[in-house]
Amino acid sequence: MFKRVGLFIITNLAIVLVLSIVLNLLGVGRLLDESGVGLDMRNLIIFAAVFGFGGSFISLLISKWTAKRMTGAQVITSPRNDTEAWLLTTVRNQAQMAGIGMPEVAIYDAPDVNAFATGARRNNALVAVSTGLLRSMSRSEAEAVLAHEISHVANGDMITLALIQGVVNTFVIVASRVVGHLVDRVVFKTERGHGPAFYITSIMAQMVFGILASTIVFWFSRQREFRADASAANLAGREKMIAALEKLRLNVSQPHLPDQMAAFGISGGVGSGLKRLFMTHPPLEERIAALQRR
Repeated sequence: MFKRVGLFIITNLAIVLVLSIVLNLLGVGRLLDESGVGLDMRNLIIFAAVFGFGGSFISLLISKWTAKRMTGAQVITSPRNDTEAWLLTTVRNQAQMAGIGMPEVAIYDAPDVNAFATGARRNNALVAVSTGLLRSMSRSEAEAVLAHEISHVANGDMITLALIQGVVNTFVIVASRVVGHLVDRVVFKTERGHGPAFYITSIMAQMVFGILASTIVFWFSRQREFRADASAANLAGREKMIAALEKLRLNVSQPHLPDQMAAFGISGGVGSGLKRLFMTHPPLEERIAALQRR
C-alpha cells in the first residue's frame, strides 16, 4: 500500500516538474496581461493545455511501467507452466485476428476476478490477468476476457480516453481561473494582480468543475466497455463472452486495482443513482443484455 502511494506521489511530482519546464520553454510565466488587470487568455489557454493534455499523455506514455509496479504484475517471458503457455498462445492468436502487435502478457496477484490492458500504442501494449481470474474462470471464459482486453487495445481506447481527459482537464483549468478572476475583481474589488480570493476561488471552482466534467470521461468509459464486449464476441464468440460476464456477475466484489487502473479492468464497482454517473463500467446485467440482443 505505502509503495503504491509513494509511487503515485513521485510520478505526479515528476509530471508537474516536466510540465513546468515546458511552460518556461514556451515563455508562459504569468496569466495576467501586461497591465496586470485582465487575464491573458492566450497564456491561460496554453497553460491549461500544457497541464491538461500534458499530464494525461505523460500518464499514458508511462502507463505500462506504472501498471506493472502498482499491481506487481509479472510479465511472462518464458512460460513456466501450461497456464502461462496457454495465455501467451491465446493472446498471440487474438492479437493477430485484431490486427495489432503482440502485447506483453502478465499475471498479477489479486483475489478479485479481473484483468486489464494498457499502453500508449496499439502495437506495444500490456495485457494482464489476476490470479483470482485464473482460479475462478474456465479457459473459455478467460479467453473471452482476454479478447475484451485485446479489443480495448485494437480500438485505441487508451489513446482516446487520454484525449478526452486532456480536453476535459483543459476546460476545467480555464473555467476555474476565469471564475477566480471574476470573483477577485467583482466581489473583492482587487484592481491589479490577484489577491487570495483568486487562488481560493480557483481551487474550489476547479474541484467542482472537475467533478462535473469527470462524468463525461466516465460516460465514455462505460460506452467503450460495450464496444469492447461486442468486439470480444467477434474474436472469441458471443456465448463465451456472455458466460464470462455471467461469471463476473456471480463473483461481484470490489476490484483490487488501484484507482489509476480502474477504468482499464474488465469489471468495475457497483453503483446506482448519482453514483452511476461516476462508474467506469456499466452494470454487468446491461452488458449481458446488450450482447444477447446482438
